[in-house]
Amino acid sequence: MKDKTIDYILRATWQAVARMYNEEAAKYGATMATGFALLSMDKEKGTPSTALGPKMGMEATSLTRTLKSMEEKGLITKEKNPYDGRGVLIYLTEFGKEKREFSKNTVLKFNEAVKQNISEEQLQHFIEVSEIINELIQDKNIFNHKSDS
Repeated sequence: MKDKTIDYILRATWQAVARMYNEEAAKYGATMATGFALLSMDKEKGTPSTALGPKMGMEATSLTRTLKSMEEKGLITKEKNPYDGRGVLIYLTEFGKEKREFSKNTVLKFNEAVKQNISEEQLQHFIEVSEIINELIQDKNIFNHKSDS
């Protein structure tokens, strides 16, 4: 892997993780997006639908499709937002709360498996490197063209 680019390693790793989660979710008639949405919603207070897209890094059309599917499966209900007449609050049903717990346990199981196979120091380095990459991107310090001369 030493001749692979950093973005290749990130992309290949994320695709493997996504495939793993989707395979696990498929056993229960779900998708990784459904599990991620369940984990991104407040268990009790409801979540504004407009807050979910940015929180999940998902485009509006994909999010709408995911939420429609979740509503059809009885995982969520939608109610008009009493504080914003244009908005909608999404609430987990009891079934949705059960599946949220299942999704949470799946993520924790993955985390535990990784932690059992790498040292705490390696994990800390991974987190630090990931944070630096995210900062470089957020601060637009990669393609700023000032130093390209």
